[in-house]
Amino acid sequence: MIITFGEMLLRLSPPGYLRLPQTQTLNFSFGGAEANVAASLAFFGKSTGFVTGLPDNDLGQMCKAELRRWNINTDEIVTRPGRLGIYFCEKGVSQRPSKVLYDRSGSVLSQMQPEAFNWERILRHAEWFHFTGITPALGNNMEKAVLDACRTAKKFGVKISCDPNYRRNLWDRQTAENVLSQILPYVDVLITNDGCADEVFGIRPAKQSSSDELFPEDYRSVAEQLTDRFGIKTIALTIRKSISASCNRWSAVLYDSKKLYTSLEYTLQVVDRVGGGDSFAAGLIYGITEGYEPSLILEFATAASCLKHSVEGDVNFVSAEEVLALVQGDGTGRILR
Repeated sequence: MIITFGEMLLRLSPPGYLRLPQTQTLNFSFGGAEANVAASLAFFGKSTGFVTGLPDNDLGQMCKAELRRWNINTDEIVTRPGRLGIYFCEKGVSQRPSKVLYDRSGSVLSQMQPEAFNWERILRHAEWFHFTGITPALGNNMEKAVLDACRTAKKFGVKISCDPNYRRNLWDRQTAENVLSQILPYVDVLITNDGCADEVFGIRPAKQSSSDELFPEDYRSVAEQLTDRFGIKTIALTIRKSISASCNRWSAVLYDSKKLYTSLEYTLQVVDRVGGGDSFAAGLIYGITEGYEPSLILEFATAASCLKHSVEGDVNFVSAEEVLALVQGDGTGRILR
């Protein structure tokens, strides 16, 4: 089983492309980085479990029901009195960017003690453990909980992946670097981008050209520095080129401590970019656990994320077969009958 650990949130969004001051109604759904990864993997056919803390009220029950509907195991979710974190999401269009407003302070998970999670039981028979930097950013208790989980995963030989997923409104750069520098030496697979590597760790290409555009040797330089600093053997870097909020170019590279692999670049007409990185992480984990060759692992992850940008909400509701069809060149968008 693939285990993910993090916070689940209630997402509230105006219909269509309305802004919050314009709307009188809000659509609701559930999401959160690690839950998104678990859901995507479940839709690919993997056995997944999500670990979190939820309020012992109707909202908490709704969250668990939604996770079960996505075929995610909820046995290790702990419920406590308290609140569910919320985020408001305005979808961007054309030159107006998407906008996210968080209301998550004091959520159940952020107030829980590390001892609430029995990692020996949770990870003893697991295949993989995934988390993001959002979880330790919730406070000292969650920092310790993530460290406890990573140490236990190492004890049982469980592979560990992490997306640092830096959020400026959760912690400052120095705190993020200090905390993540303690955690990342446990990680086997790191999923990030050159912007996060620079902002959090001060890692930049060794000999970047005068152009703003990065080239394969620049991404290799970033990956090599991350490997040297943290001892991580597999580094994936996503590459987003924003033409506008509605049109992005999307690709990625994968470095396995020896060779740099580059993916096909997709031009995306963006429906919803939230969860794009999570769907890439899920695709990467899927490809590795399926035993794919490195080039196919990368192409699968990139294509999975490409498809997510066409799906409303946080979760990538696509199958592994749909992703493989895109990898094999079927990107016409013709109706399937």
